[in-house]
Amino acid sequence: MKKNAGFLKIIILCCAVFLTGCVKDVDFSQAKDIVLSPDIQSNLVLYEVGESDFVDPVTQEMRTVIIDTVRLEFLDDDYIQNDLNSVEFYFRNINTFPQAFVSRVHFLSATGRKQFSVNYPISPGSSDNPVSTERIEVMGADRIEQVKNSIIMVVELEVQTNQEDFTGNLEFASKGLFKFEF
Repeated sequence: MKKNAGFLKIIILCCAVFLTGCVKDVDFSQAKDIVLSPDIQSNLVLYEVGESDFVDPVTQEMRTVIIDTVRLEFLDDDYIQNDLNSVEFYFRNINTFPQAFVSRVHFLSATGRKQFSVNYPISPGSSDNPVSTERIEVMGADRIEQVKNSIIMVVELEVQTNQEDFTGNLEFASKGLFKFEF
């Protein structure tokens, strides 16, 4: 019984120290000044195209431009609209075609109005030597409303034809690093 009483006294003493010692120096009036700044990285669009993707399914003629459209529904969420303060968009292409491309990535509003575009050249490559092209676009506080007003992402690829055979693959990956302040 004495062992249990001594153990109980130690527990009570520890609780008293924790309850009185931790709160004494905390100023709860500063709680409103706490700011959280989380970062969230998200894949946006991933795809791979080959030469058959540049053939018109109706006419069987080669097209020099192909377009894909994706809705980015998460851009309409309240926490994006209220707390997003910057975004870093990352685009990467790996090209095995011996042709160069021009990549145009457009961000549109729900009504189809262009908010901003990211345009960049993609260098030619080969099956033996795939060439990687990367682009980063930073949308800071001065441009963040353009992101908040966007919900549609349009990816447009234009091949720069030359005398080489049009064979290969083109991979595309895009990500966004979204920075918030709560």
